Amino acid sequence: MNIQHKAHPWHGINPGKDTPAIVTAFIEIVPSDTVKYEIDKETGYLKIDRPQKFSNMIPTLYGFIPQTYCAERVAEYAALKSGKEVIKGDGDPLDICVLSERSVTHGDILLQAIPIGGFRLLDGGEADDKIIAVMKGDEFYRQWNDVSDCPESYINRLKHYFLTYKHLPSEKSICEITNVYGRDEAHEVIRRSLEDYKNHFSCEEN
Repeated sequence: MNIQHKAHPWHGINPGKDTPAIVTAFIEIVPSDTVKYEIDKETGYLKIDRPQKFSNMIPTLYGFIPQTYCAERVAEYAALKSGKEVIKGDGDPLDICVLSERSVTHGDILLQAIPIGGFRLLDGGEADDKIIAVMKGDEFYRQWNDVSDCPESYINRLKHYFLTYKHLPSEKSICEITNVYGRDEAHEVIRRSLEDYKNHFSCEEN
């Protein structure tokens, strides 16, 4: 009898043969979630990070691209493009927001996503980029090929969530969005995060 084990979502799933044009995304949370789930790095299971502090929910499907890592190469690019001092990457897999016309009711799923841009978030001086993508085959959002196709109000809604979701209104945010960028730059961020992953984790596997 063969014993099969669930692949670790971060380390055991391929980011996709067509990366960065089409990527595999592991979805942790969806707009209806009232708590913030995130992957437990050791076990690969979803865990509750914290209840959402406010009534505003994540506007999109949200998760990460497997076998990516935000470290030196991502931080170097963030500093180059923002003109800011970037201490390092945030030490997590690369985050991705996936737009879909259809309602997805729970996380802990995989989907194929087409990156169209992103924004450069600095969290306490650490690079914490958010890739913006559309679900592959989505009947409505597939017409958006670049973040410039998105209404500004939609991008502002995403930016507001990530600038406020960690802090109470009385607290000063340590998050800053320095740039909103298009598809080509998103592809470069993804490539660099793949390099960072190989640099940090390939040695551990050998």
